[in-house]
Amino acid sequence: MTIYEQADARKSALDAFRPFEEPMLKQLRAYYRIGLTWTSNALEGNSLTETETKVLLEDGLTVGGKPIRDTFEAIGHAQAYDYMFSLLKNNVITETDVLKMHKMFYANIDEGYAGKYRNQMVFITGSQYSVCKTEDISSEMKKLHVWANGNRKKMHPVEYAAQLHKRFVFIHPFIDGNGRIARLLMNAALIQDGYMMAIIPPVLRTEYISLLEQAHINDRPFMDFIAERVHETSKNVMRLLNIPLSDATV
Repeated sequence: MTIYEQADARKSALDAFRPFEEPMLKQLRAYYRIGLTWTSNALEGNSLTETETKVLLEDGLTVGGKPIRDTFEAIGHAQAYDYMFSLLKNNVITETDVLKMHKMFYANIDEGYAGKYRNQMVFITGSQYSVCKTEDISSEMKKLHVWANGNRKKMHPVEYAAQLHKRFVFIHPFIDGNGRIARLLMNAALIQDGYMMAIIPPVLRTEYISLLEQAHINDRPFMDFIAERVHETSKNVMRLLNIPLSDATV
């Protein structure tokens, strides 16, 4: 059984228990609001721990001695996460959605660049590949959305979500926050198609970055990596909901 077949088997097992009751759905969203915010920020060097992120988002308590930017990143990501869930009734993600998510994430960090494409060249430390030129960002983003709308039904949903992540981050349209927005877009696509989110823990940071770099030449290992993360999240949700893990979906 391939990793994609395993993800499908998990989805089928969870589908049998859908629709989830509203209290349970709220708990799951709150649980992953903390989990995705913490992991996605930690991948980019944010110093808040998972517990500190939880205290900040649930209780509104800041952590003494931590950079104020790290606090703003957590709050902004959580707001963008909430917006992501407003897209679930749609089966598309528009350019407007992308700009709104970035504005929510980045507004308290640098309002001048929040929700706006960058106007200066950047490069990714450790990568041998250049990102999109500033003058080409708008047209490349339009091409991305044409691709996204035209290929969604032609690919396995997990492969599609991974491709959306990869293609977005290769354009690198914003001055900062591109990785976090890429992971939000990927997870929005997954949830829209009924799959669980791909949560990438900080311990897998080196592998994740390496596979993204390799994806410039061969993106199959990166897509398989994302599929494994979806599979693991599905297993975790089934444990949380006390849904039996059958041999076929372990």
